[in-house]
Amino acid sequence: MREQVDLRSAVNAVSDVVQNRPRPLREFDQIHMKTGDMVFQTEIVADWADGKRLAFIGDGDAISVCVAYLQKRGVLNFGPTKIMVFDFDERTVQAVKRFADRERIEHLDAELYNCLEAFPQAPKYDCFYTNPPWGASNNGESVNLFAQRGIEAVGFEGEGMIVIADDDEIAWPKEVLASVQGFSRDRGFYVSRMQRKLHAYHLDDNPDLKSCNLFVSSLPGNSANAAPSEPASRERLINFYGKSKEPKVRYVRERKRLDYGKAHEDEYKLDLLEGFE
Repeated sequence: MREQVDLRSAVNAVSDVVQNRPRPLREFDQIHMKTGDMVFQTEIVADWADGKRLAFIGDGDAISVCVAYLQKRGVLNFGPTKIMVFDFDERTVQAVKRFADRERIEHLDAELYNCLEAFPQAPKYDCFYTNPPWGASNNGESVNLFAQRGIEAVGFEGEGMIVIADDDEIAWPKEVLASVQGFSRDRGFYVSRMQRKLHAYHLDDNPDLKSCNLFVSSLPGNSANAAPSEPASRERLINFYGKSKEPKVRYVRERKRLDYGKAHEDEYKLDLLEGFE
């Protein structure tokens, strides 16, 4: 039975996660969802993936950690039995691992992986979640590649939640949405539902742009159509992160430092009081 979520406890727990996650790298189209929307998204994901094994194909927002942490704290009495994050940013991977270790969250883990490469041999998951680069400059091909890795993670049989741009006033989100729907259909997945204009982002050049949750589900017996995972072709990488921004980086590596979660010494300077110079 679902218990009513205590909103104050949920917001405070999500703020703990936000404090822990790395800052976004705009050159890789990392843009963080606003905290209030993260709270509601966390409940949606936990409810959708209740009792299932969930793979995150990238997770700069740290929704994976939010879901696991709210379960651990008893804010949610439902959620996945296993959460694995696959991300090319070592800062994200290590942030997940440190948080899981500190809070003793046994069903949360992360692995360094770039979706340009073949998906690693891994236990089959029941569902996948991805909030990829939105593909404004490549007709959604970047979204399709992340969705493909999710489909491979579930062995072509399961469910997926794809977070994608959603705007009635701009053409490209509609074109990308159509591309992703067609790509999913060609791999034996249909759109089972859609939650429109659900999330806002810290996006300087378009602060009003929203995203939706696009849910896809496999057709019966679709695992028979499973194909081996292969690296992405060079043609699929054109404008991957925006106009003339092809991927050149395999992994974002983390520089080791002390006191994670606190301000870096290179972020500030101290002007001392008179007599204390």
